[in-house]
Amino acid sequence: MRASVWAPRASRVDLVLGDVTRPLAPGEDGWWTDALPLEHGTDYAFSVDGGPARPDPRSAWQPEGVHGPSRAFEPDRHAWRSAWDGLDVRGRVFYELHVGTFTPEGTLAAAVEHLDELVSLGVDVVELMPLAPFNGRHGWGYDGVALYGVHEPYGGPAALQDFVDEAHARGLAVCLDVVHNHLGPSGNYLAAFGPYFTAKHHTPWGDAVNLDDEGSVEVRRWICDSALRWFTDFRIDALRLDAVHELRDDSPRHVLAQLSDEVATLSDALGRPMSLIAESDLNDATSLAPTAEGGWGMTGQWADDVHHAIHALVTGERHGYYVDFGTPEVLRTVMRGAFLHDGRFSTFRGRAWGAPVPPGTDGHRFVVCAQNHDQVGNRGLGDRPSERLPVGLLAVEAALVLLSPFTPLLFMGEEWGARTPWQFFTDHPEPDLAASVREGRTAEFGGHGWTEVYHGDVEVPDPQAPSTFEASVLDRSERDDPERAALLEWYRVLAALRRAVPDLASGDLAATDVTWDGPDDAGGPWAGVLVLHRGAARVVANLADHPARVTLDGALDVAASSAPVTVGPDGIEIAARSVVVLVAPA
Repeated sequence: MRASVWAPRASRVDLVLGDVTRPLAPGEDGWWTDALPLEHGTDYAFSVDGGPARPDPRSAWQPEGVHGPSRAFEPDRHAWRSAWDGLDVRGRVFYELHVGTFTPEGTLAAAVEHLDELVSLGVDVVELMPLAPFNGRHGWGYDGVALYGVHEPYGGPAALQDFVDEAHARGLAVCLDVVHNHLGPSGNYLAAFGPYFTAKHHTPWGDAVNLDDEGSVEVRRWICDSALRWFTDFRIDALRLDAVHELRDDSPRHVLAQLSDEVATLSDALGRPMSLIAESDLNDATSLAPTAEGGWGMTGQWADDVHHAIHALVTGERHGYYVDFGTPEVLRTVMRGAFLHDGRFSTFRGRAWGAPVPPGTDGHRFVVCAQNHDQVGNRGLGDRPSERLPVGLLAVEAALVLLSPFTPLLFMGEEWGARTPWQFFTDHPEPDLAASVREGRTAEFGGHGWTEVYHGDVEVPDPQAPSTFEASVLDRSERDDPERAALLEWYRVLAALRRAVPDLASGDLAATDVTWDGPDDAGGPWAGVLVLHRGAARVVANLADHPARVTLDGALDVAASSAPVTVGPDGIEIAARSVVVLVAPA
């Protein structure tokens, strides 16, 4: 590789190689380059106008952390072992994991040792939470500052290539969670190089990434090039784009539309599917519309309303953003249209929100879950549903997600009802920043009604305490418990049914419905029989704490049940807090 950097306002840029400094030559559009190549493994940095040596804004490798020099990385050194034609991820089973807590070792190499378990589970796509380097060793990854790199404690960039290779060899696609809407608070040196940020827009993290102000052409290139290299140099199959509603862009062509078109061109050139999945808080399917029609051209987007509807219904929670959710009718709305707030009033936001999903939209374009890193980790104590729900209701949640018309996502450990929490943890070495994070977490905890959930004041786990991170590491010995092992098997059964039964695999929202046989007003957790209709198939869930008798509408066979079921001539008897899947006879 050759050293090059964009610094449009600089009068001088030097390449720093240890104790040696070499001036770069100015080129077009604010770029500075060096005539001599940098060999793989060479440490280097840049000095702008005689300032301190700073890492490369496009650094792939930060072996000494975000404040140290960059290291030249040649991706072509990896000899790819597995043949891979790619995978259309729509409708596939996703599995979200955080590398640092997925195993005790907390590395990509250690995660490889558990890929066969995911294959056995029925997973199709492994979604890695952000890998971009950040200051410290432990963190969620959403405060990365070297957006082209891979966190060194996880193994660095070569380890990611190995992970993807091993996943592909097992038939697993890999989705990488990337953050383009902001950078973390420690190690962000972009302003020393150019106008990467603009005061024209404000975000929760301060000035916005510059997508439509002076110099934005190259900033947009910085974002798009980073995405393209994940697909080429690392053979990633899909990118999950974090909080795209915070990509503030008033230009005629939104940066996501630009990115979508460039990825489509690359996909055609390389002959394999490449997907972009947006996390959006807008409840607007414009993100999915073709770019030629003014949309952003995303392959899919997260639909949190489905999570909220399932969680609030099963748990009875109504605090914070769950206030409008929690009834069977709300579940019916989201199962048929992905969004509850589709232009109607949102009590939590205090205004009308969202827009209806256009008729005929494929349900597979919406990613849904019963758990994910946000919905668990942003709870006051980071407690999972398994802390509060009996295994039978966990089985109900699993069936509603995995047999929905959407693209299902599981969160690591969910499949056996993990009791380990997923807490908010950081490892900021700077005392002031550490104190600020502690104070912010406490303030956030006080604003979402958690005292009601936890029945009194609860001390928020200290994000900086090593124990907070350690408590969040998965404990696979939990699977030895017979009840947890049975739940794990239930997840395998559901994933297999989704693959085997066309009605359960379908993304047809129009062929989906929800009916309810129970009280109209629960006054607490709902107790009754809920039926998810999927074409001719039925997912029948008994939420009550006593058995229920259900009359069958037509000739249907029991394909699977989370608890013993009695079949009679006039119907079936379903155990308390259990779920049965009924399909047409073969």
